[in-house]
Amino acid sequence: MRNLKWIEVPGASLALEHQANHGTTGMPVLFLHANVADRRMWQGQWSALTPTHAVASYDRRGFGESRTLHPTPYSNVADLWAVMDSLDYDKAVLVGCSLGGRVAIDATLARPDWVSGLVVVAPGVSGAPTERHDEPVKALIDAISAAAALGDLDAKNELQARLWLDGPLSPTGRVGGDARQLFLSMNGNALRAANPGVATEEPSAWERVEAIRAPTLVLWGDLDLPLLQERCSLLAQRIPGAESHVLRGTAHLPALEAPQQFNSVLRQYLDAL
Repeated sequence: MRNLKWIEVPGASLALEHQANHGTTGMPVLFLHANVADRRMWQGQWSALTPTHAVASYDRRGFGESRTLHPTPYSNVADLWAVMDSLDYDKAVLVGCSLGGRVAIDATLARPDWVSGLVVVAPGVSGAPTERHDEPVKALIDAISAAAALGDLDAKNELQARLWLDGPLSPTGRVGGDARQLFLSMNGNALRAANPGVATEEPSAWERVEAIRAPTLVLWGDLDLPLLQERCSLLAQRIPGAESHVLRGTAHLPALEAPQQFNSVLRQYLDAL
């Protein structure tokens, strides 16, 4: 049975969902969500993992059911340690998508002894060079910025669904049904959330990824932004011993749009640990 509790951190209260069935033998798995989602993006993974692993996911500040008490500077990595402390995890497999992947990488470099495995899905990487997107992608990003400038959050939400869920070079509405409705709900809540304060910049990870020693799996969808796909391929080459896998027919959020395909790859990785 899933349990929901709130973790008090300076200036906020983080919503944490967790489940640990009697007799689970695998290493705990802690999910970190993307910047256009919340912990619900991982709901398709719970039933696949909970028979054998303790599983947890939480909403970062400004997302989902987490509550901002007052805006304050904060560290996403420090918040992650607070979550692990509250769960009594001395080690966990970190599974992070997009900005959640960036947090997972930063955490792995900061405290490698706390991370038993690292799975990153189209991750951000702190300190990575800024590169220019091709014109179709740039035009969509510019349209999102224009909607934000006008304060049209509904339009921004729909455009971000096209960019991140459908994929920038795919037809609008490629992903529909429950997955699309969930995206619009998660991202819509985030767009309207109270300002939690400014996240502090962690030390650049881009120059240090060769120092990662945790067994690592890098995943990405072949419909994601081309520059992100290139970065993922390079990241997998630079992290010692890292494995990589391209999830065909998916964009930036494969765990949400294709949970069975994603779960199959994740289970193989976990079984090999």
